[in-house]
Amino acid sequence: MMNEALRARFSDTAMVLAAGFGTRLRPLTLEKPKPLVEVGGRALLDRALDALLAAGVARVVVNGHYLADQIETHVAARPEKAFVFSREETILDTGGGVKKARAYFGDKPFFFLNADSPWIDGSAPALERLAAAWDSTKMDVLLLLYPTAQAHGFYGTGDFMMEPDGRVWRQGAPQDKPFVWISVGLVAPALYDEIDETVFSNNKIFNLAESRRRLYGLLHDGTCYQITTPQDFAEANRRLLSGEGWG
Repeated sequence: MMNEALRARFSDTAMVLAAGFGTRLRPLTLEKPKPLVEVGGRALLDRALDALLAAGVARVVVNGHYLADQIETHVAARPEKAFVFSREETILDTGGGVKKARAYFGDKPFFFLNADSPWIDGSAPALERLAAAWDSTKMDVLLLLYPTAQAHGFYGTGDFMMEPDGRVWRQGAPQDKPFVWISVGLVAPALYDEIDETVFSNNKIFNLAESRRRLYGLLHDGTCYQITTPQDFAEANRRLLSGEGWG
């Protein structure tokens, strides 16, 4: 757990995005939402919640839309009573889901995670490393990144370019970009107050921060696996069970 002085710089509430349909993971997600699929014997959602609570977060908002009752029941059954369920009758996309829960975060930066990109920590917990790297004088968003060439389960050509000082960008970048986002980050909540739409992607938030040169990244020093397809699910589990790991 991060020390009290560091923890106090951030909101006591975090967000885990768990409302998606998990279409590419079918048939595994026909009757179970993707966040409840187990990797290494632990649901993807629980892996995210465990990491946040271990970092000292007091409360976590979890949203849900597809098979939302299962998400809500799962969260309610955890022994910690530290969760708020945000049901979306109409799916709001990633940014809209956060904006719906905006009142919980206050004015301090907060952690936000997608539930489908499990990671394994390296030298120190990734969330603590993000917190230690945060600099409010120059950042509005800080994303956990990983080298595209080493990332398992990522099928695109990379997400971001990164400068030596950690500033990241993608507008006008070449198609092949050397870093992917692991779907974990810190964000200044005031950015969501600038978006009038109720349904929008977090990409709008990233683009806004990038336009102000306030979008930054931190290179993850552990490993990760984007669980996108049934083949990813099988291979991620095989590597963990065999001891091979995700390196």
